[in-house]
Parts: sequence; structure tokens; C-alpha cells
Amino acid sequence: MTRSDLVEELAARFGQLTHRDAEFAVKTLLDAMSDALVRGHRIELRGFGSFSINRRPPRMGRNPRSGESVAIPEKRVPHFKPGKALREAVDTRTQELLAGSAPKG
Repeated sequence: MTRSDLVEELAARFGQLTHRDAEFAVKTLLDAMSDALVRGHRIELRGFGSFSINRRPPRMGRNPRSGESVAIPEKRVPHFKPGKALREAVDTRTQELLAGSAPKG
């Protein structure tokens, strides 16, 4: 699902929202989440999951083409951990889809 798919879904579910309002709502939500992560905050959406920042320490890597050692600096990267309800919903739905597509014999 892309950002525009999300906007379309939101506009379709809530008839009182115009396409422009749905687009603004999605942009506002994603911007707020991005800003919180940049400031180092953790975002928790109950039933869905949590977003946090993981620190990757500096390390020595290797250039695969030349074999030369390269210093890789420290990084802060976003991390998503799905909530229990989301994990169970995905697992259940996947099992249903697999059971429905199994050859009958």
C-alpha cells in the first residue's frame, strides 16, 4: 500500500472528508511521526505496533570491489516492532489464504 492508496482508503471510508482533507490528514500524521522519531521519541500505536530508533555503532567494513577497509560511521535507524494484535491478524489471515489456495485432492 502506498501513501496515495492510504489517502484513497481514508477518503472512501469517511465520506465527509474530501480527497484534499484526507491527503492533509495523512501528511500531518506521517510528519508528526517523523518529527517524533527525529527527536528520539518512541511511538506506540496500541494494537498496531511501535516505532523507535536503534543505534548502530561505528564499525569497520570492507569494500567488496577493492577489498580495502572502510570506516562506517554510527547511524540511528528507525525500527518497527509489530504489536501482538497485528502479528496475530497477519498470521491468521495468511493461514486462511494458504488454506484456501491449497490444491484439493
